[in-house]
Amino acid sequence: MNFEVKDHTLVPKHTKLSEVEAKEVLLKYNITKNQLPRISIKDPAIKDMKLKKGDIVKIERKSETAGKTIFYRVVIVG
Repeated sequence: MNFEVKDHTLVPKHTKLSEVEAKEVLLKYNITKNQLPRISIKDPAIKDMKLKKGDIVKIERKSETAGKTIFYRVVIVG
């Protein structure tokens, strides 16, 4: 049986940010990429997204109390 992790209802939506969007996020929060939490390029939720080291991924999670929460992760190799 083939199972795609990214298609599971409990896996939040992952989106690659463009260079412009990434710069806006870093400026908005006054941080550098090194200060973002990391996500491995091998993570099953992003493995088919054709990402490279240093890309920033936006993760949108549904929340019963907040409606929707947004998190950002920087892609690492390993």
